[in-house]
Amino acid sequence: MESGPSGGSRPAEPGPRLRGLRGADAAASASSLSRFGAEAGCRAPAVAAVLPAGGSGERMGVPTPKQFCPILERPLISYTLQALERVSWIKDIIVAVTGENMETMKGIIQRYQHKRISLVEAGVTRHRSIFNGLKALAEDQPNCRLSKPEVVIIHDAVRPFVEEDVLLNVVTAAQEHGCSDYDLEFGTECLHLALKYSHIKAKLVEGSPDLWKVTYKRDLYAAESIIKERISQQVCVVMDPKEDEEHVGHCLEEMLKTELNHVQVTSGQDLQQIILEQCYNFVCVNVMISDFEETQRLLNMLEESNLSMLYPVVVISVHFLDYESVPFGQKMEKVMQIREFAKEAKKGNILLFGLLIYFPQEEQKLQESLRQGATIIAALIKERNSGLIGQLLVA
Repeated sequence: MESGPSGGSRPAEPGPRLRGLRGADAAASASSLSRFGAEAGCRAPAVAAVLPAGGSGERMGVPTPKQFCPILERPLISYTLQALERVSWIKDIIVAVTGENMETMKGIIQRYQHKRISLVEAGVTRHRSIFNGLKALAEDQPNCRLSKPEVVIIHDAVRPFVEEDVLLNVVTAAQEHGCSDYDLEFGTECLHLALKYSHIKAKLVEGSPDLWKVTYKRDLYAAESIIKERISQQVCVVMDPKEDEEHVGHCLEEMLKTELNHVQVTSGQDLQQIILEQCYNFVCVNVMISDFEETQRLLNMLEESNLSMLYPVVVISVHFLDYESVPFGQKMEKVMQIREFAKEAKKGNILLFGLLIYFPQEEQKLQESLRQGATIIAALIKERNSGLIGQLLVA
């Protein structure tokens, strides 16, 4: 079963964002295929997926096979696996990889804690790799943990932006079956191969605009841009809950809401739940210039959650400098400790930055400083510039 013409090999600009499953969405994922089965008057089919990942990526022009090329320091294939793992009704995912890359693939599965993944050795061609994956699913061995599926989705390892609704359409078409001569006339080679070798007139399913394939080096940059856009859609502002609404931290939060258009800015009262819902951007407001207590507490929670194993987490530690009460040099010495914090945080894939805002000062200057601070925060979140880790930026 194959996606249709919209799933071309070139990036769509700007490209829809890959959506995560949270709360009710995850529950909807678990029941979507079951609802289809009930509506069709039959039980939902057992579904598996096979990913051929044995290519060398010659067209990419880099020594690393493209499925293992890093995007935000994470291999491309890991994003594809995550997209399929989010679909709870896909019971098994088979990855066909060459013998020389088998250990690399095992390392990716372990590091990023992928589930329901089995590996088989790739063949000399893409179709042979798919065949090896299908054989693994067809084997009825006593010790085999794979269940024999009724529908198998074949998906490229280098198409990371596949959505559940597209996959559901493919499974639906596989169950209902039937196509017109149009599909064979304007479809792809796989439709003709299915007819030639299996005597099945396969159906062409319309894909989504973002279902494109990473083929050339420039596609890696396009994919990175889309992923950055996706993980920049929520910012959590963490501060002492005892601070009243007039506190400068709340003023900074309001500035962020105007600076980051179409981005959800939330306060961190229920910080554990926000982390659980996979927010990757945090602005931590420290009350005292030398006080890293709030930032340290947040870093500890992030490390315990293991959230950063998938994407880098950005934490911006904000400090308001009251230069009237304590000597400037003494305060700056304490704030520069952020470099040491940043070194340790980076080991856990957490990008820690510092932001210094002068306070108190007259209202107009303070508003300008807060506005500049919000601009800096927005840039750090959008760009995720690891070259600035541990830097203390001044607004």
